[in-house]
Amino acid sequence: MSNSALVMGLAGLTFMMTVIWGGPLLRILRHFKVGKIIRVEEPGTHLVKMGTPTMGGVMVILPVALVTVLLNAVSLIGMKILGFSVLVPLTAMVGFGTLGAIDDWEGIRGKRRGEGMRIRTKFIAQIVLAVGIAVVLKYLLKVPEMYLPGVNFELKLGWVYVPIAAFVIVAMSNAVNFTDGLDGLAGLISATIFAAYGGIALIQGQTFLARFCFTMVGALFGFLWFNVHPAQLIMGDTGALSLGATIAVIALMTGQWAILPVIAIIPVSEALSDVIQIFYFRLTHGRRFFKMAPIHLHFELLGWSETQIVQRFWLIGLLAAMLGVGLALV
Repeated sequence: MSNSALVMGLAGLTFMMTVIWGGPLLRILRHFKVGKIIRVEEPGTHLVKMGTPTMGGVMVILPVALVTVLLNAVSLIGMKILGFSVLVPLTAMVGFGTLGAIDDWEGIRGKRRGEGMRIRTKFIAQIVLAVGIAVVLKYLLKVPEMYLPGVNFELKLGWVYVPIAAFVIVAMSNAVNFTDGLDGLAGLISATIFAAYGGIALIQGQTFLARFCFTMVGALFGFLWFNVHPAQLIMGDTGALSLGATIAVIALMTGQWAILPVIAIIPVSEALSDVIQIFYFRLTHGRRFFKMAPIHLHFELLGWSETQIVQRFWLIGLLAAMLGVGLALV
């Protein structure tokens, strides 16, 4: 079976698995009343989302983890479908997903109801996880450290690679988290990014990594079955933190993380808009650069509908992903 046929088959498999078990998961979340809490300062249109089941990232994580583990296990009988290297992005997905689940649960049922984990605690946990993954990437997997468009050789970064890689993982994890605010937005953008890096991995000959990317794409499409407007299920930090970290690890494994700000232009813009808003607010002693941050809320307050924002952001993200793949081929 050709690589392209197999990656499409894996995407179809995880799509079906996610859709099939999505209904039972929704019933479980509703039974335990695991519903989203809307902040007072969010646009009034978001009030209809109050109580919508959250922690939907579990819907993506479990099928991908199951498929990845099982396909690694078949290597024991001589079939080589996935390599052990994909256990690193799988570990990132599960590790950051667990952290996100704790944050979601704390915000729903914990002492900090409506707020979640303390920002400092969550940030320190992200750094610890990211540094551990970065060390594994450099010293165990020995991934290519950096490629630049137009440069036909690998750039060696030495020990500096570890803090840079850790920064990329933490930054991307939070960037996707900022993006998760409208029905279907984070899932659709993340699926596009995984498809782009899956294509890059195929071009590089990293077939196992490409197959993992497309299992993610299939699972995200299955999640979007329930998350498109009006959403029956919300991703939550369980999904957003894990997706962002996994995207970063995939980008680092290809060595093409320098073009991540292009391929992931929407999450990067969402995160930058929040940073700009905070610094501008402090510099001007209370004035706002955007009507509200992250930037999708700014456009919502300008009068764009939720579906308009999601569709237009996705079109921009798709074009940027195509540009990024083109840059990887230069």
